[in-house]
Amino acid sequence: MSTPTYTPLQPLQGSARMWGTIALSAATFMNVLDSSIANVSLPSIAGDLGVSPNQGTWVITSFGVANAIALPLTGWLSQRFGQVRLFTMSVLLFVLTSWLCGLSPNMETLIAMRAAQGFVAGPMMPLAQALLLSSYPPALAGMAMALWAMTTLVAPVMGPVLGGWITDHTHWGWIFYINIPVGLIAAFITWTIFKKRETPTRQLPIDKVGLTLLVIWVGALQIMLDKGKELDWFHSGEVIALGLVALIGLAFFIAWELTDAHPVVDLKLLKLRNFWTGTVAMAVAYSLFMGNLVLLPLWLQQFMGYTSTQAGMLMAPVGLFAIILSPLVGKNIQKFDPRALTTFAFVVFSLVLYLRSNFNTQADFGTIMLPTVIQGVAVAFFFIPLTTIILGGIPPEKIPSASGLSSFARIVGGSFGTSIAITIWQDRAAIHHAQLSELVNIGSSATNSALAGFGAAGMGTEQALSQINRMVDQQAYMLAANDVFYGSAIIFLLLIPCVWLARPKRAAAGGAGAADAAAGAH
Repeated sequence: MSTPTYTPLQPLQGSARMWGTIALSAATFMNVLDSSIANVSLPSIAGDLGVSPNQGTWVITSFGVANAIALPLTGWLSQRFGQVRLFTMSVLLFVLTSWLCGLSPNMETLIAMRAAQGFVAGPMMPLAQALLLSSYPPALAGMAMALWAMTTLVAPVMGPVLGGWITDHTHWGWIFYINIPVGLIAAFITWTIFKKRETPTRQLPIDKVGLTLLVIWVGALQIMLDKGKELDWFHSGEVIALGLVALIGLAFFIAWELTDAHPVVDLKLLKLRNFWTGTVAMAVAYSLFMGNLVLLPLWLQQFMGYTSTQAGMLMAPVGLFAIILSPLVGKNIQKFDPRALTTFAFVVFSLVLYLRSNFNTQADFGTIMLPTVIQGVAVAFFFIPLTTIILGGIPPEKIPSASGLSSFARIVGGSFGTSIAITIWQDRAAIHHAQLSELVNIGSSATNSALAGFGAAGMGTEQALSQINRMVDQQAYMLAANDVFYGSAIIFLLLIPCVWLARPKRAAAGGAGAADAAAGAH
């Protein structure tokens, strides 16, 4: 079938442009908010649905994996249905799946609905960018992207605070129900303003084999990472089977995608030095970022006595410096070497995690918050320069594929990082618990002193020993969290040479690249 002729649309004017920008930004805000709002609510969700908080991390990883799988399909779907129609459908389906998430009676249903929610959310971010850019004249494209980028940076600040407040004051389901009015209004305004600006459609072949293999290997690997701990890893036949499925699926996926005429993921882009070095650095760094972002509120709520609201307040400042500095970084990116800016970001991330690795159970609110505030600086200097490296020198017709593949790697990295961080945290906690327990014995003056103190408080021997075990647990999980923070700090420093393998072209940094970077900031 021949490609339809397409005349570029004239920019929107006046109130239509203003309301169009608001609607697209609101939909983006809702999408990004949902990737962070559940973080501080995990213990409450898990407790209400009768599973462990660690199993509750599936609520985050299922969304991320499904979202990543849907991203490469955006180009095909938008040409099949049209950008405006696809975006509106995506928002309405997101509203429906959000409602079903809130109604979920058990963890299995919630995970399934979160996966569906993540999948239908896939096209929203790239299409919001495309529609927004078509609404503004080229001279104002930078401003349009800055407005849109602010949305993606405000949402992670609001997410933990809003999620914490909702969880403490009403049913956790409302963290999903709040999407309903926002989504319906955004979809109505978008369709009203943009329906006459629909892009041409055409029938395109879809890489069904590649898509199936993608779902199989990514899904098997994520399930293996999430269930490995409870099944005792490779002592379990199920984990071994999942690992083999993931490995064989990945091998077949690579072989198929490199030979198919219309691959769902264009792996040939990995031949480009800037692309593969930037994508690897982005995926690994984002996995560390997300893993620690989920671990911190879990530790605070389970072992430090923080409420969901307090944990949310502690997580929120990560966006403050990011909101202030990101527009400055985006505006001046062409004046600096993006490798140097990324190196600065990684050093700051490493410093933040090093500060966290020195926490103890006596750490107060201000001590725990300080690294979170500093982390916002790293976020601002991380996404925009790295995306400039990734997309630098890529032909314009390959930009959508490159952006989709790098976003896929980033989101999958975030989901894997979450599972790996929680697993290592648990394993290190078990080791620390065993080591600390050896020190609790009848010959220890500290043990006898503690038992005497609990006895004076009216506790029986069993109650006193239970209290000591709780204290050992608290110390063990704190030391384990410190281990994860310290290890992550080292890996950030080890990533710096990877960034310097790139040879970025200064002129490649543009508004769209900065916007893609901002899209990653959640």
